[in-house]
Amino acid sequence: MIVFDLECREGGHRFEGWFGSSQDFAQQQERGLLACPSCGSSEVAKAVMAPNVGRKGNQTVAKPHRQIEDKAAGSDGVAAGGSSGAKPPAPVASKPLPPEAIEMITKLATLQAEALKSSRYVGRTFAEDVRAMHYGERDHEVVHGETSAEEAIELLEEGIAIAPLPFPVAPPDKTN
Repeated sequence: MIVFDLECREGGHRFEGWFGSSQDFAQQQERGLLACPSCGSSEVAKAVMAPNVGRKGNQTVAKPHRQIEDKAAGSDGVAAGGSSGAKPPAPVASKPLPPEAIEMITKLATLQAEALKSSRYVGRTFAEDVRAMHYGERDHEVVHGETSAEEAIELLEEGIAIAPLPFPVAPPDKTN
C-alpha cells in the first residue's frame, strides 16, 4: 500500500488516500472515483508532501550552532547553542499551496520526466562516466546518476557541465 497526501482543488481541503500503487491512484483519478471528503468535489490531485524518513542507526543528530529567538520575548535575537532557553520553533501550518506553485511544480516535474526519457541512468558511476566523456575516453551521451557533493564540485571545477535534478529520481530497478 502507498499513502498519498491529496488536495481538493476547489476548496483546498487536504486529506490522505491509500492506494495499491501509483498506477491505482492514476486509474481512479482518470475514472473520477476520487472525491474530497469535506466538500465532495472530484477535482482531487496529489498534494506536495515531504516523506518522513527515519534516521539510520549509525547517524547522530547535529545540534544547531545558533538559534534565532523571538524578539518579542525580550532577547537580543540570537542565542549561542540554544542555551539561553530559546523557544522551539512554532509548528508550520498545513495550508494548501497556491495554485501557481502547484502549476509550477507540476510543469517542472513534467519537464524533468521528459528530459529523463532521453537520458540513461548510470547510478553511482556518474562522475566517472561524465569525466570519461568530457576527456574523450568514451562517446558522449546524456546520462543521469548519483554522486557526492564534493565530487560534483570537482566536476564543475574541471569545466564539466552538470546540473542537479530538481526532483529525486529512483533507480530503474527500485521503481514500482
